[in-house]
Amino acid sequence: MNAAVKSSEFGDAQPVAGAKSCLIVEDSRVIRKITRHIVEGLGMSVSEAEDGQQGLTACDAAMPDLILLDWNMPVMNGIEFIKALRARPDGAAPKVVFCTTEYDADHIREAIAAGANEYVMKPFDHETLQLKLQLIGMV
Repeated sequence: MNAAVKSSEFGDAQPVAGAKSCLIVEDSRVIRKITRHIVEGLGMSVSEAEDGQQGLTACDAAMPDLILLDWNMPVMNGIEFIKALRARPDGAAPKVVFCTTEYDADHIREAIAAGANEYVMKPFDHETLQLKLQLIGMV
């Protein structure tokens, strides 16, 4: 088990103090819940936002180490979010992984050009997300 994780009385993994932080910016409650389960299992503390604007507000409160970002969301989409994030003085710090159904080469190029560190297709599983996070040094 990851050193940054301890088991609760219910046997599930719980992040401990000093764990890396992850912000999930995703409008689907179900996808947020599944992603949270995977990321907490990797020993990270997790917060959530339902759209890009809420994501920026969460970054104002505490800049995370990692952001898992959906593309298509109401209010502010993923591309608008990452451009606003990367324009901030501290916005270069978090690693950003787009998690989306947009799989064509143009979308991938646009995401990377806007500042994404990696890109993963939905639906994804634990192993796929963990491999992407290993590629960017987050696990």
